[in-house]
Amino acid sequence: MSILTAPETWPFAAALVTVVGLGVLEGLGMLFATSPSLWVDNLVPDAPDGAEGVLGWLHWGRVPLLVLLILFLAGFSLAGYVVQSTAVAMWGSALPAWLASIPAVFVGMSTLRGVGGFAARYAPRDETTAVSEQSLIGRAGVVARGVARRGMAAEAKVRDTHGYVHYVMVEPDLDDVVFDEGADIVLVRKISRGFTCIANPHPQLL
Repeated sequence: MSILTAPETWPFAAALVTVVGLGVLEGLGMLFATSPSLWVDNLVPDAPDGAEGVLGWLHWGRVPLLVLLILFLAGFSLAGYVVQSTAVAMWGSALPAWLASIPAVFVGMSTLRGVGGFAARYAPRDETTAVSEQSLIGRAGVVARGVARRGMAAEAKVRDTHGYVHYVMVEPDLDDVVFDEGADIVLVRKISRGFTCIANPHPQLL
């Protein structure tokens, strides 16, 4: 256990604690029918001009930001401990923390890129159909993840006129309305964050 608590491994211990903390936070969010990862994604601005290529390589916008952070920190922490354990086995002492962090950063980025690509492949996202966002107004859907409040969007699943599924961000059209996960809704207005919605009076339309 000494290698886990050695001063030379403090960056990797901190990363490991952060991973566990984020996992617990996401788990607690599920108990209350919400998702901290959605909160973070709603707060993060779009990719700045000229950065789409690099951020796209890191699956920015295709995988929740907290998931990307967990993947990087997990790879960074594991690689750091492996590097330090190898150094102790070969030379009898650990490397300085900054030196061991260099290869660990590359492994963390590789983990983010590789595992993030797998996650992006199966993460809910809009289907590529030849329909405009405006055409989704008036379509019925269901809140798929999170709780929708005014000013705090949740993810909803909506079918277009062709029957294809789209995942969009929604929030209530009225201030005092809350839609829990699984609520039947109808999109009524396009806004910058996605759409506003009302309760679906005829759920059988979905």
